Amino acid sequence: MVEVDKSAPRVAILGTGAIGSAVVHRLLRGGYDVTVWNRTESRATELVAAGALPARSVREAVSSSTLIFLTLKDYAAVEQCLTQLDRDLSGQTIVGMYTGTPGEAWSAAQRVTRLEAQYLDAGIQASPEMIGTDAATILYSGSRHAFEQHRTTLELLSRPRFVGEAPEAAAVWDLALFGLWYDAQLGLLRALDAARDAGIDVLDFSHTASTQLGHVVAGLSATVSEMERATCPPGPADLTEHLTVVRHLIDLRVGRRLGDGGLPEVAARIEALIADGRGGEGLTATVG
Repeated sequence: MVEVDKSAPRVAILGTGAIGSAVVHRLLRGGYDVTVWNRTESRATELVAAGALPARSVREAVSSSTLIFLTLKDYAAVEQCLTQLDRDLSGQTIVGMYTGTPGEAWSAAQRVTRLEAQYLDAGIQASPEMIGTDAATILYSGSRHAFEQHRTTLELLSRPRFVGEAPEAAAVWDLALFGLWYDAQLGLLRALDAARDAGIDVLDFSHTASTQLGHVVAGLSATVSEMERATCPPGPADLTEHLTVVRHLIDLRVGRRLGDGGLPEVAARIEALIADGRGGEGLTATVG
């Protein structure tokens, strides 16, 4: 039997889906006093059997807790919970642990602030089974004070990383990483699709694709340095040369199943920079 840590904050978990349940089990193993609420009460039965305390309402769960996790499926569910809270929550911290947009994170923070509570938004870079292991990373943004105050608890769940005091920072970071994967994966699929349609052996092509993707990774530090210093050296090609290739790619991708990847907008941006006398700069200038 796990002994309850009397010095630990009382925790409430609102939403007992896969992530919420994993959080509850980890905190119970850590000796925490955990209250759970779920809109469908029967879905919390197993957690209550494991030692969690059931709450009949959102208000009841929050009233007895200093740290509240909203482990819900989306912002609509978060909003429904927050609208049920109409009292002063001074001294309490609410963690939004759901997949949402930066705008939704900002809105949640505003609602929580009006309740006089602290808010942390969480970007979960882990599957439920990874919660409580070193393989899990959870990003947090919002109240730095709340993050430091509850760091010990957050460290039970993952390697916590504070990424900014803007409430939406964790959502931006999380979505930007997803976007990076999608851009790379869809770019690879476009390339393989074009090669296959041209009768090229895609396995043979894939070896050169791997090398090309490696160039992007290898150049990451240099690209970050250019952005931080606001310098845009041409590198292997300047903007006038890039524009020629981008236009060829637009032609290659016309009518293709996965579209053109937004290259017409890129071409328009490069054309504007060239017209402004910046044709000798490198591709980093497009985000300058």
